[in-house]
Amino acid sequence: MLQSGEASWYSSSFQGRLTANGERYDSGALTAAHRTLPLGSYVRVRSLATGKSVVVRINDRGPYVKGRIIDLSYGAAEALGLTEARSMRVQIER
Repeated sequence: MLQSGEASWYSSSFQGRLTANGERYDSGALTAAHRTLPLGSYVRVRSLATGKSVVVRINDRGPYVKGRIIDLSYGAAEALGLTEARSMRVQIER
């Protein structure tokens, strides 16, 4: 499954909050939120701007902002070079 669209990342205010699978959000973990992918599944997220990629585990639901397809943990966003922007075009592959 390939999907392209906008990715964003969780702000620090989410640190320690419960995610959809019941674990606490850890900004350093390589995790993400997706609307429909099964919780616990892994996806490769590739930045269309930088070409960098990271594998993340889906542990939450979202994003709830129109036009965005995935919300990344801060650690995952940092690996892609996304932390200087609020969103970035990405491709995700399960």
